[in-house]
Amino acid sequence: MADNKKQIISLRMNTSDLRKVKDLARRLRVRESDVFRFAIRSTLRKLSPLHDSTANGSDLIPVLIEYGPELMSYFELDSLQLESLVNDDVREPDRKIDRSDIDLLAMAGLQDHYLTLKLMEVSGAVAEPQGTSSLLKEYLYKKYVSRQDRKEV
Repeated sequence: MADNKKQIISLRMNTSDLRKVKDLARRLRVRESDVFRFAIRSTLRKLSPLHDSTANGSDLIPVLIEYGPELMSYFELDSLQLESLVNDDVREPDRKIDRSDIDLLAMAGLQDHYLTLKLMEVSGAVAEPQGTSSLLKEYLYKKYVSRQDRKEV
């Protein structure tokens, strides 16, 4: 039998975020608690690979490409912590994410000229600064995700 019990939680929010929740609830004509539950469920769904204790290494590339910069910024993670999160417990060496690619992921939130130069160096592609995130996504998917797809065939 599933545990459907609900628990009351308490959290601290800044005034601006709370106002946004109230405005959103008012506009959607729902309770504020519904907005909170939606936000939490939506985030948990998007970050589900991180919840799966068996997912590591290249399994985490898609979630890191999409949400890595936000996670690193919000939780103040550095590249060493990111590497530990991703590569700890990886048994197959070909599934580990290279340290240089971890550094690229760590820089992804910066959107600066240095990241563009590093990406052009490792991928051999030419990119404009505004296309850096697309180039990073393409490079990492090709290197880690496509490689796994080819092995499974």
